[in-house]
Amino acid sequence: MKKLILAVFAALFTAAPATANPPLPEDIVFDVLRNGSEFGEHIVRFERDGDLLRARTEIELQVRIGPFTVFRYEHAADEAWQDNQLLSISARTFKDGEWSRFDYDRSQSDLLPVLDAYLPSTHWRAYDTATQAILNTETGEPLDVVITELGWETFETAGGPIEARRLRMVSDLTVDLWYDAQGNWVGCEFEARGQTVRYIRR
Repeated sequence: MKKLILAVFAALFTAAPATANPPLPEDIVFDVLRNGSEFGEHIVRFERDGDLLRARTEIELQVRIGPFTVFRYEHAADEAWQDNQLLSISARTFKDGEWSRFDYDRSQSDLLPVLDAYLPSTHWRAYDTATQAILNTETGEPLDVVITELGWETFETAGGPIEARRLRMVSDLTVDLWYDAQGNWVGCEFEARGQTVRYIRR
């Protein structure tokens, strides 16, 4: 009996540890300003589903004049990741008065090169400066980009100033993106239709 007990303890203490999932990213919530005025919000929420990481992006922007809505934009994207591999992505967009959508997953063999080659344009994962194209989540098509490292700088957030890494992405728009020391997305700014759009993280 004593030998059996010792064998059980030996097995317990020498067993290989279970692989733990990485920490769940913190939800991202931005207030979006247009020329300093309220424009809408951009939210990215995360959850674990077994060994999958699911990320849902929701963007709602609008401009009202009195009781009339003169501009409206909506976008939602759902991503499923496993071990840093994109398993599926679906997105729908309301832009210029029309809805569009796409659904990609790894069961569609012709889409494997797309899912393997391109990061989605949801921005919550910091881009490498060697990146030459990303997956445009409005269109479902690759988008050529040039990404430049602009270095570290003090960046204002709703919670106060922080040190953040600034990247510039040039494509059909020029977008500046900021990430903190842990790689979390903390800011965004770009020009569109002659307006300055700025993200302030809550």
